[in-house]
This record gives sequence, structure tokens and C-alpha cells, in this order.
Amino acid sequence: MGRSKENDEEMTVELDLEDGSKVVCAIITILTLQNQDYIALLPLDENGENTDGEVWFYRYHEDENNPDAEPELTYIEDEAEYEIVADVFDEYLDNAEFDEIVEDEEG
Repeated sequence: MGRSKENDEEMTVELDLEDGSKVVCAIITILTLQNQDYIALLPLDENGENTDGEVWFYRYHEDENNPDAEPELTYIEDEAEYEIVADVFDEYLDNAEFDEIVEDEEG
């Protein structure tokens, strides 16, 4: 069974930070780049809001042998790799906004 697309906005993930605290992040999208999946996350405060517009990127890996396993998120150590993912994400945002504009005009 695949994931439900209906609750796309509501999909969140809880990250354990290095200082031991936890942050709930909204999942914006998953990008695939050179056979590696990356996840774009929007960190949320206690009220479930993001105030600074900061987006976090992580390597994303699903266990193909066990669809029920939690996906693994790995910190991107390489700055050049992070920049590439950020650029691809910017393109994704441009396309997403364009799609919304087109839908608005048609509606």
C-alpha cells in the first residue's frame, strides 16, 4: 500500500537534534538527484508554525525491503552537495508556484 496523498499538508516528521531536543518538521517534498533522494523540511515551533522561512535538507532513504520501516534521514555534510539540493529545491518552488498560478487562472 502506498502513502495517502490526501493529507499531504499534514505530513510531518520528528527530528532528533544533536543537543537532544526534538523538532517537528512539515515535509515539503522529496527530491531525487543522481539516484539519491533528499527531503525538504520546514521546522515548526510549538504552535506548528514556521516563522523564519528556513528550510532544512536531509538525505532520505526508504527501506525498500520493509515499507513499514521509518525512512532514514541523514545530515548532508558536504556543503557543495547541500547547495545543489538547495538549487534544485528552488527550481521545485518556482515550478510549484507556477502551477498554482495556472490553476488559479483556470478556476
